[in-house]
Amino acid sequence: MTAVPIAPRMTRAPSLPGPHAGYMPGFGNDYETEALPDALPQGMNSPQKCNYGLYGEQLSGTAFTAEHVERTWCYRLRPSVKHNGRYEKIDVPYWQSAPNIDPSLNSLGQYRWDPVPHSDAALTWITGMRTMTTAGDVNTQVGMASHIYLVNSSMEDEYFFSADSELLVVPQEGRLRFYTELGIIDLEPKEIAILPRGLVYRVEVLQGPARGFVCENYGQKFELPGRGPIGANCMANPRDFKAPVAAFEDREGPSTVNVKWCGQFHRTQIGQSPLDVVAWHGNYAPLKYDLRSYCPVGAVLFDHPDPSIFTVLTAPSGVPGTANIDFVLFRERWMVAEDTFRPPWYHKNIMSELMGNIYGQYDAKPQGFTPGGMSLHNMMMPHGPDRNAFEGASNANLGPDKLDNTMSFMFETRFPQHLTKFAAQEAPVQDDYITCWTEIEKKFDGTPGKK
Repeated sequence: MTAVPIAPRMTRAPSLPGPHAGYMPGFGNDYETEALPDALPQGMNSPQKCNYGLYGEQLSGTAFTAEHVERTWCYRLRPSVKHNGRYEKIDVPYWQSAPNIDPSLNSLGQYRWDPVPHSDAALTWITGMRTMTTAGDVNTQVGMASHIYLVNSSMEDEYFFSADSELLVVPQEGRLRFYTELGIIDLEPKEIAILPRGLVYRVEVLQGPARGFVCENYGQKFELPGRGPIGANCMANPRDFKAPVAAFEDREGPSTVNVKWCGQFHRTQIGQSPLDVVAWHGNYAPLKYDLRSYCPVGAVLFDHPDPSIFTVLTAPSGVPGTANIDFVLFRERWMVAEDTFRPPWYHKNIMSELMGNIYGQYDAKPQGFTPGGMSLHNMMMPHGPDRNAFEGASNANLGPDKLDNTMSFMFETRFPQHLTKFAAQEAPVQDDYITCWTEIEKKFDGTPGKK
């Protein structure tokens, strides 16, 4: 199924030249952009009267007194109070929030799923979300949820925002366009997007059906990890993140605004588009990032670094050095370490690891972990290479070797991840996944110096 996009209705700021067309570079920058000339006040935030009869409004992503305040000033056709009405609760059964602990389900163990198949039913960004795991508590703003999205239909005159969370979107198939209050983001596989808490948007299908992964972050927002001894370069560089230029809709007509709040869904009916921000400035904005820009670092002599060396983004917790969520990327890279077992080693971890395969093969599991699939290794559950991967790596000729055509990722959290009923009963779980380790042999025979 290929969806034809609705003709764009948004007036955009003049495009920047070259690779930045439609976007502004930088992570956490203080951006400024306007879709009409002189719509953005200069030297102040809240003039007595704004140009074009616009209304000034601040969108705050942190508390006013936070150490690093994040906020954006918006200049819009109507204040957002005019994009509200009486809310009614609605049922979105497949989008679940923590705590979601079902005593009839067993979340303890190692799990792996084949790709969730597409549906013949019309599914939008909201109705096509399928929650796999939840962790923490959405009401106390800690933890996360992981989802698969299946989208084959555009949202027409329908909009959404989450008061609960920011969303990290990882496409695996198809192309989507996010029309947001602050501008337009086009997204395809090998890219990611960050949609801030409270941002209003609608999603259109550019090429479908679309499938991908979502990490819903209830806690502190994602930031770039500290590089420590690595220094100023490599990993994810701030300049490679892109924020959209201003774009707005001036459309009168019935519209529906859907809201996720404390794990529940509500909607309200209004008489116009809420995407009416003509100009804005600030550091609280949606972003996109090309995962092919990520520069991995690793061992150049011996031993295998911890997978934290591949962290793209981290959402901190109240415990220094222990993340609410880490987003970790395993992409193409050279392996050169001498006398070293190169794939991920066997381990048990205080963190809970949910992995997804965007394309290609993952080196520790060359069989069974297919693009679009997921795996879950919960806290303190042992995992590592299967027998074939172990034997191959243990006996390989250790010349320079490039892992090519591979891109997988991990949503890692300090909280245990609990399965939803969909993950346990409807999603295509591989019941035999645990058997991938049954053929591992005991090699010990007591001979000194034997390898």
